[in-house]
Amino acid sequence: MVGHPKHRKRPASQGQASAQASGPAPPEKPSPANNWAAPAGGHAQAEDGDGGAEAGGERVAKILARAGVASRREVERLIEAGRVALNGQVLTTPAVKVAEGDIVTVDGEVVGEAEPARLFRYHKPPNLVTTHNDPKGRPTVFETLPEGLPRLISIGRLDLNSEGLLLLTNDGGLARALELPSNAWARRYRARARGRIDQARLDKLKDGITVDGVHYGPIEATLDKVKEGQGAANLWITVTLSEGKNREVRRVLEALGVTVNRLIRLAYGPFALGTLAVGAVEEVGPRVVREQLAEFIDPANLPKGDRPQYKAPASAQSERRKPDAAREEAATRPPEEPVKKVYKAGWAKPKIKPKPPKAPAKAGAKDRPGAGGKPGFKASGSGSAAGRPRGPGGRPPSASPPRSSGARRPGPRPGGGPGRRG
Repeated sequence: MVGHPKHRKRPASQGQASAQASGPAPPEKPSPANNWAAPAGGHAQAEDGDGGAEAGGERVAKILARAGVASRREVERLIEAGRVALNGQVLTTPAVKVAEGDIVTVDGEVVGEAEPARLFRYHKPPNLVTTHNDPKGRPTVFETLPEGLPRLISIGRLDLNSEGLLLLTNDGGLARALELPSNAWARRYRARARGRIDQARLDKLKDGITVDGVHYGPIEATLDKVKEGQGAANLWITVTLSEGKNREVRRVLEALGVTVNRLIRLAYGPFALGTLAVGAVEEVGPRVVREQLAEFIDPANLPKGDRPQYKAPASAQSERRKPDAAREEAATRPPEEPVKKVYKAGWAKPKIKPKPPKAPAKAGAKDRPGAGGKPGFKASGSGSAAGRPRGPGGRPPSASPPRSSGARRPGPRPGGGPGRRG
């Protein structure tokens, strides 16, 4: 006889069975999903909640996410693929807690302790896949990152043909927290599209839209620029959303009749692309991380200090905007010595005036005979009139004739006759 459902005895769960102290629980058959046996050191399967972390440690997914291996969801996929081991034993379930002193490996490499959370801004170029390993062998974002960076994971993704701001971090828990739509962090994009549309149709996206059975939340779209052409027109549209579903911008705009042929992410929350060059990486300072992301980071994992640890080489910062060919040529060209600039004579410098030949000294006002014919000539050293032949009137040939005050000496007459003296 089967009792009433209200009074039917429910079977004890695994957590309840382990908590019973009245007597030993009957042995349970291991399920295929939980067939991991604890080593001699004693490790318990994790409960459904996070309780008991003090006794049995922390979940392996949380440990690996904090160490920057991957997000928790991605770690679960790694465990299902048999790529994670604890103390040499391959795990088949993420419901395992890691105690102090345990050794966790991923693909045979030992995972170190968690480092303070770090955040990087990266300007993703097109034609790169946002993943660590691409089954199709396409180039990935993490293969093109410069040296000197820690193991990083992306916060969200950008499509193969999309470009712009991509946030990177070494904290998987932070990456997962910032990806959730519940945080309502705005993602701002600029899309170049082909077609015809007006602002009135774009304003309807504020109420959301459903495309192919998928509902997208409120979207703010602004028509920035329209370049008329034959038939369709080239458009620039700024799109701001908070969900960030797969290919959301492209699908929504295509549902309105325009085709996106270029998509650039300008901002993710409070972090903007700014003037960051294509392919460049820049670390966000620890102070900014504490101010903006403290609620998403474990307090023990918050960074200290004010200055970022990573700094791009000066050569890369100065030449990051050059084309590839010009950059390669500049790298192979030997350094040139600075050449002193040669100025043209008389240009950019004061011109030195040539000195005229020194003229013979002239007699002063006191030495010349004044009005009334008073002699005033004095014989002095060289350049004086002493010893020189004198002309008519007792003046030397080179001396100027005496002039009366206010009188002008007339020149010769046009007819060649003698002129008058003043």
